[in-house]
Amino acid sequence: MAQVAQVLFWMSVVALMYVYAGYPLLLAVLFPFFRQWRPEPGYTPFLSILIAAYNEEGGIRKKLERTLALDYPADRMDIIVLSDGSTDRTDEIVESFSDPRVRLLKVKGRKGKTNAQNEGANIARGEVLIFSDATTIYHPQALRYLATNYVDPRVGAASGRYQYFDPQGQSPTGLGTVAFWNYENFIKMMQSRIRTISGCCGCIYSVRRAAYTPLAPDVISDLVQPLHAIRKGYRVIFEDRALAYEETTQSTSEEFSMRVRVVTRGIGGLLSVSELLKPWKSGWVSFQLWSHKVLRWLVPFFLFTLLASNLFLWGQPFYRLILLGQMIFYVITVLSLLVPIQRLWKPLAIPLYFCTLNAAAFCSVIEVLRGKKHVVWETVRT
Repeated sequence: MAQVAQVLFWMSVVALMYVYAGYPLLLAVLFPFFRQWRPEPGYTPFLSILIAAYNEEGGIRKKLERTLALDYPADRMDIIVLSDGSTDRTDEIVESFSDPRVRLLKVKGRKGKTNAQNEGANIARGEVLIFSDATTIYHPQALRYLATNYVDPRVGAASGRYQYFDPQGQSPTGLGTVAFWNYENFIKMMQSRIRTISGCCGCIYSVRRAAYTPLAPDVISDLVQPLHAIRKGYRVIFEDRALAYEETTQSTSEEFSMRVRVVTRGIGGLLSVSELLKPWKSGWVSFQLWSHKVLRWLVPFFLFTLLASNLFLWGQPFYRLILLGQMIFYVITVLSLLVPIQRLWKPLAIPLYFCTLNAAAFCSVIEVLRGKKHVVWETVRT
């Protein structure tokens, strides 16, 4: 039994090290051997900006004003607000705009963000579709940087870069969110240079109209839409100069609920294009999906196996030391849930964010196995 426990322990260690360090290091080794392609702004195809909104009366006016003020030719863009069954003043506020570039699409029946995007794509006039959320703030030149990538006919989708911020510095998971997305952006940058990324940033990504694929309402579009573009022979680019600023969630429960919804939809979405998981058919793309998605979602099971096998081996000094480290990590997590210890030293917020992500991944896997789907979202802002 001790030998079995040791095998499980080290298998878990290797899996966790590969997910968080091995895969990024492999990309870092390959990265210098590929030439970077960074077209300068100048190409300006007609853009349709699709803004998904549900009960966003508190911020939709500012979102539209900021979007209209972005540095992009006024005659080369239009804006469609996809109001997914809003019951507040969202529709009224959008309709009050006299600018002919602003249109409102009322989606009846509350069918979710992906369905709203499908309906928006049907009426969009743009050669390139830009997908945004009502709360996201774009850098003034974000559209120019996204659009210029489409000068290459091989590009089917282009993702911008998330930059999270915690305005009051009070979020228990704020620093973890910022650190995690800086890490994610670094991985996407290397993936893109080597060949293609396998998923976009949901608040700022774009798709060539010709590459767009209508999706089932229960899948997450920013993962699955780029995968369909890859299936059609296109490349998906990460444009790190196209910045989008998003506020972190302000409570652990909000972050957990959001992550459960995102991961559940992500797993379902990936299963809808399961042929891309076959290495003998999809090669490098399959390798990325297994390394960056599937194994990430399995991390909570690796962590549980690591802890259980470590408890069985606690009598040996080396394993006792590792177990002590794990216990300290989880104690910090529990304390962070009870009292704001991250205000004493900000890095203390990272264990809570790490555990929140993986608790959500665990629940998501269980929900997928039970056949549960997440189609709509609830606005938590006021």
